[in-house]
Amino acid sequence: MKLDNEFKILVQNYIVGRVTERELEQLNLRLARDPEARRYFNELLNLDSALAEVAAGQISDYEQPVEQLNNFQSTDSQTTDCQECTTSYSNIDSPFDSKSESRQFFTARRILVVASFILLVSGTWWWQTPPQVFATIISAAGIEGPTEGSVLRNEMITIEKGSLELVTKNGARIAIEAPAEFRFESAQRLHMKRGRLAADVPPSAKGFTVVTPTGEAVDLGTKFGVDIPSQGNAEIHVFEGEVIAQSSGGGKRLSLRDGEAFQLQAGAGSSRALRSSAFIRPGEVASLRAALEEGQHAKSNQFLVTLRNDPALIALLDFETEDLPAGTYRMTQGRWPGSHAPEFVNVGDHMKLDVGGKQAWPQITLAAWVRIDQLGEPFQSFLHTDGWGEQEGQLHWMVTHHTTMRLALYGNALVPSSTNRDVYPDSQTPVLPQQGRWVHLAVVYDSDAGTVRFYFNGKLDKEERQEVAHPARLGPGQIGNWDLRDRKLSGRMDELLILGRAMTAAQVDALYKVGTPYR
Repeated sequence: MKLDNEFKILVQNYIVGRVTERELEQLNLRLARDPEARRYFNELLNLDSALAEVAAGQISDYEQPVEQLNNFQSTDSQTTDCQECTTSYSNIDSPFDSKSESRQFFTARRILVVASFILLVSGTWWWQTPPQVFATIISAAGIEGPTEGSVLRNEMITIEKGSLELVTKNGARIAIEAPAEFRFESAQRLHMKRGRLAADVPPSAKGFTVVTPTGEAVDLGTKFGVDIPSQGNAEIHVFEGEVIAQSSGGGKRLSLRDGEAFQLQAGAGSSRALRSSAFIRPGEVASLRAALEEGQHAKSNQFLVTLRNDPALIALLDFETEDLPAGTYRMTQGRWPGSHAPEFVNVGDHMKLDVGGKQAWPQITLAAWVRIDQLGEPFQSFLHTDGWGEQEGQLHWMVTHHTTMRLALYGNALVPSSTNRDVYPDSQTPVLPQQGRWVHLAVVYDSDAGTVRFYFNGKLDKEERQEVAHPARLGPGQIGNWDLRDRKLSGRMDELLILGRAMTAAQVDALYKVGTPYR
């Protein structure tokens, strides 16, 4: 490409420190795509290095670098003389009258510029953006690396565990969950290779863009999330407002609004179900950090040791071993930094589970930490035994289309006075928060007493009485999808507990309090 005067002015402004952010973006773009422009800029840097040596006293005769400048201008075969590169210096109000004094002032002026420039780019690639501050970390929970108060420029940031929240120069608040790898290209442009991001973008940051390996999301004043798995295509989820999605490879621009989601694919894309709870949100990170600082993670681990020694324990899955149950699911971060939790997204995602043998359990307690999404199908399935209808007492634990919790045992029946809307016991309070957080769900069944008690975040929500109450049976079953389209689970599960006794209300509350990741 021809090295036009406009490009040379950009270079000049860059060196003397007058370049604007927009000019800087133009300069970076030109250097990235034009080898001749890089050659030109590199030769100027070589000249600047020589001038810097003058400043350091390593070259006694300042005439040599000035002669290099003259030679450089006269041998630029593809452009006209770079008059504007020297004009600004010749127009400087100088106290010197003689030609020699003017040349000395010009050289000294260049030395100061070069010295500043060398300090600016030291340790970075020469064509990168100067180290402007694009964002500041305002909260960090369990990450190794940048801490609260750290400023982010254009360096690559990698976090393998934990979460952080940052605010950009223009006011966008962003929460990022590990494992993640990202870099700011500017205050309005974030390049993300992997990880999950949720952004709250005010009008002052409208146009904030997240660039992924398979496309980009351009905000139009909204709240949205971007999920970039280590393998597979990125997804955009719009919680509120509007986002423009564009797949790489010539994909069409698509407007997404409240409640819509889209998978970015090269040259195309496809609609997805909204997964609002898949993302740690701005504001949540500070609460997660506070719990860690109080030692909540250690307390939870100690309590798990107690549960594992409980004689009535049937199963306790914390998903931290390599010997995980078979199935189709994606492992993600659990409640604690660096911990693990299975995630179920698509119809057919499931985890096989075979516990309890052929034993009948007069009492049973089921509990788990979950992040679950708004229903896209009639039921969110936590635990379903196989072969429903083969024997009395077979157990299904789920969230219904009423967004309430249900425990169904085959052959059981509610008392005639029950006001429940369906034939099986349900909780009273909806258990799907709009914003999505880790919640603790528990249900306690006692066939001898004929009761089913539902707990939400440690508190008793409702008790249902059963006229017919068979002992519970487990055996082969599944977490998540149960072979039918109306039995699925969209979200994560952590610390699934199955206990062969009825926990008291105080014990359920203690289980919640010691395990909550929030403060």
